[in-house]
Amino acid sequence: MSLDTAPDEVKLAVDLIQLLEENQIPPATVLAALAIIRRDYEHKLAAEQPA
Repeated sequence: MSLDTAPDEVKLAVDLIQLLEENQIPPATVLAALAIIRRDYEHKLAAEQPA
């Protein structure tokens, strides 16, 4: 599968991995940050859901 035809989430993941690796962010820091980001976006997604 070409990245050009990959789903948006795969393209975003590749871009984020490249950014993190280029900036030599330690894996533990990345995982801690991703946990925070996940919680934030789960709250955003829940807020979008109709009651």
